Amino acid sequence: MNRDPREGLTVTHRRYVPYSHAHYAGNLVDGAYALGLFGDVATEVCIRSDGDEGLFAGYADVRFLAPLRAGDVVEATAVVTRVGTRSRTLALEARVVCRGRPDKGASAAEVLPEPIVAVTATGTVVVPGD
Repeated sequence: MNRDPREGLTVTHRRYVPYSHAHYAGNLVDGAYALGLFGDVATEVCIRSDGDEGLFAGYADVRFLAPLRAGDVVEATAVVTRVGTRSRTLALEARVVCRGRPDKGASAAEVLPEPIVAVTATGTVVVPGD
């Protein structure tokens, strides 16, 4: 059986996390913030692979590995790992690529030498049938 050419399709978005989204002490944002980013990249995957925004059907194996903070620049990536008749399985990862440094000044920030993997998950999206 031939591999579907949509497998391996990768979409990445970057977003600055505004301080207005800080929810907890230490300028932490809630875990749902990353899930929202995953929804956005999944939507673009569906548009690119099937010409439709699709719908998110569910998450599996969500892991919160490191904090997301206000002042971060976060990169969210979705990779299509399986193509079904109407479903697509996605490997999802959110990485911090820049971080605010309020200890060095009110607007200080830095590019991280290595991204920090903050959240991973597996997602399933569905698209309309033919």
